[in-house]
Amino acid sequence: MQQILNRDLDKAKLSSSVIYEGQTNLPEKVIQFGEGNFLRGFIDWMINELNKQGLFNGRVVVVQPRSQDKIPIINEQDGLYTVVLKGIVKGERVEKSEIVSSISRGINIVENWDEILKVATSRDIRYVFSNTTEAGLTYLQEEYDPDSTPKSFPGKLTSLLYHRFIFMKGCPESGLVIIPCELVEENGNVLKQLVIKLANEWKLPKDFMSWVEFHNHFCNTLVDRIVTGYPKDDIEGIESMLGYKDRLLTVGEPYHLFAIDADESIAQEIPFEKAGLNVKWGDITPYREIKVRLLNGPHTMIAAVCYLSGVNTVQEAMEDKILGEFIKYGMYREIYPTINISEVEKKDFTDSVIERFLNPYNKHYLTDIALSSVSKFKSRLLPCLEEYVAQNNTLPGVITFSLAALLAYNRPIRIEGNSLVGMRGQEEYYIRDNQEVLNLVNKVWSKYDGSRSGIDQLVSEIIADSAIWGRNLTEIKQLPEAVAYYLNDIVENGMKMSVEKLILKVGAK
Repeated sequence: MQQILNRDLDKAKLSSSVIYEGQTNLPEKVIQFGEGNFLRGFIDWMINELNKQGLFNGRVVVVQPRSQDKIPIINEQDGLYTVVLKGIVKGERVEKSEIVSSISRGINIVENWDEILKVATSRDIRYVFSNTTEAGLTYLQEEYDPDSTPKSFPGKLTSLLYHRFIFMKGCPESGLVIIPCELVEENGNVLKQLVIKLANEWKLPKDFMSWVEFHNHFCNTLVDRIVTGYPKDDIEGIESMLGYKDRLLTVGEPYHLFAIDADESIAQEIPFEKAGLNVKWGDITPYREIKVRLLNGPHTMIAAVCYLSGVNTVQEAMEDKILGEFIKYGMYREIYPTINISEVEKKDFTDSVIERFLNPYNKHYLTDIALSSVSKFKSRLLPCLEEYVAQNNTLPGVITFSLAALLAYNRPIRIEGNSLVGMRGQEEYYIRDNQEVLNLVNKVWSKYDGSRSGIDQLVSEIIADSAIWGRNLTEIKQLPEAVAYYLNDIVENGMKMSVEKLILKVGAK
């Protein structure tokens, strides 16, 4: 019987290719909101690198912002898990497997909110990391109850900070360094304003708000690494090679970039670059625009289109003749011209993204990319669409089509728990977004009568909702008509045929 990854693991039975140098007796210095593949393959992996070199000497307490299914697994494995990095670096194949030991434990914040509040009173705690997706950095009106778990991430953070403030008697040195990793522009500033807004609504003391303002550091950040997560199709072979079972194993690419807008004192506290990590301190603006538009934007552009065309991963989409043309046209002809940086830098980055999309070692599932797709379209592609219209006085065909495809992907056949369920052929998939989006698309699609006028009404009702898009998108000239045309074509003829027609149309320009 294969051994399970935990502290009792017999290291003598490990494959010689597995690196395990971590320490499990370090103090808890970090509270982390988010337990997903990305944070474990990025932040926690980085902290593990720091610990190996004696540069941080601290561990991470993980809380799961939504459902709590991962917390028992984290604790069963004593916080241990494997990161497998696969890719091409300077033309050479790289494959590295390492057991990460930077997580100390997981806490179920629904059942044990008092436990995370207790952690917040520790003098060792100094940092908060988060990745609750773009949908997590949003306002939710809710009442303050010190004894129960707030619903939103900003609510949880506000309550946690207030508890620490009271316990520490407002000591200036008790402030925390808060480093959100959500892909939202000025994510640190956004989170800070949400905390202050809730503190005002909850009528918390003014000296608490002053403490938040002047003694806590909210850092704007940018993250970049493709983490594909648990390799469900290859797990048996990987575990056989490793010599143990790991339910938290996550796969990613070797490339990584972490840009953090913080002062030198914080850079000295967490000396990522001294551990050989690709971390940039200071102004993150140039890194953000190119990465969000030319890596994350194409991800969102292709997820619904390619999945409903019958492929499952980014690599499969790139290798498909029609879908590959769709992706490259959207990137080079529609997104590329909207970025105002040097031509050389822009071209090099775009070409590198194409290589990363073709990485044969990582299976980047389109259904994972489609998580919170409306929020992602708003932050990643809507600015490109608006800039393209401003430059050309016409709509970008591929980006507009991808919005129609997103609406098609969000067509539910039923509700299941906190998700909707969609259908691709005879195969079901989960539609995962914030509740406001799910409620809207479920309501609108349930009224669809199968007619062309029904499509027109459906599109107008969804894209007019400024609460989810940030503005009424029907105000963009010709957008409702174009999205309705494409969505009707998708419904009548299927996604793949509709993509092929689109490529023939835009390619003829």
